[in-house]
Formats: sequence, C-alpha cells, structure tokens
Amino acid sequence: MRAARTDANQNDIVDALRKIGAFVWITSSLGNGGPDIVIGYRGKTYLVELKDGEKSASRTALTPAECDFHAAWRGGPLLIWYSVDDALEALK
Repeated sequence: MRAARTDANQNDIVDALRKIGAFVWITSSLGNGGPDIVIGYRGKTYLVELKDGEKSASRTALTPAECDFHAAWRGGPLLIWYSVDDALEALK
C-alpha cells in the first residue's frame, strides 16, 4: 500500500479553517476515494475533497476511487475545494 498524496494547498486550507474556529479532521491518509478532510463548523459537518487550484483541470480531476466514493455517498454534501477562498466562502 502506498502513502496517500496530499495536495499542496491542504495545510493552508486546514490552517485557515482552524483559525476561524472549525474542527478539522484530516482524513486524506485513509485513501479509498474518501474525502481529504472532515470539518465540523457551527453545528454542520462537511466532507471535502481538496484539489490544488494551481494545477491544470486534468491534474485536478477526481480519481476513479474518488468518483466511486462521490457516487456512493448518501450522507449529505460532499464538496470539492480548490483554494482557501473556496473553503472560507463555503463556510460563510
């Protein structure tokens, strides 16, 4: 089993979320197409796939495992964020 890759912007997004008081559980190492982070903020839970907005569209496409997870998920919104701005805007 190989180590899961993390996007270059993950630490910046996690830091920004924690600064506004969000609980962030980093789940990227779990693999199997699951979300990179799980967030608890103001009584809501968010599952988020992070993609590096600095990369081309082909390099930020969902993997087959991520597509399968997104298709199977039945627990509410599963978001995709490309930047700190995406994260902060979504939690307004």
